[in-house]
Amino acid sequence: MRRAIVFLAAILILIAINFEVYKKEQLLVEGSTILLELAPVDPRSLMQGDYMILRYKIAGLAEVSGTKEDGFLVLALDENQVAHFIKIYQGGNLQPVEFLLQFRKRSHGINLGSESFFFQEGHAHFYNQAKYGELKITKDGDSVLVGLRDGDFKPLLPDAD
Repeated sequence: MRRAIVFLAAILILIAINFEVYKKEQLLVEGSTILLELAPVDPRSLMQGDYMILRYKIAGLAEVSGTKEDGFLVLALDENQVAHFIKIYQGGNLQPVEFLLQFRKRSHGINLGSESFFFQEGHAHFYNQAKYGELKITKDGDSVLVGLRDGDFKPLLPDAD
């Protein structure tokens, strides 16, 4: 009986994990592309091993708004697909040019869920010029970081070896 319970629990966990993976894959395929301007980060902590710590300018603007709980940012895109902070979502209808981005309030500030960018060992120099984080986003405000872009909005990619 005990083995059956453990087996059932393991199956349920695997189903839950696979469902989350499926949701992220759908987000990559169907999500809209937005760019979030990166804010300066302490250079000593920018590169740590094989990942880069990211801080977004809009997260700082949202902190100034004084939100005390998790929620959604209302953003609008410019002609380059760069998202600009409008306000903290308080409910109601959005303007046609506005969309939501989910955030979590933490003791250290606003977390958008994409604060680390992982890359292959030895490729840090390809990402030094990053000015924007490229995210895919759904209508519901879910997002996933898919890459980094430079000041000219070009994707930063390692050279083909």
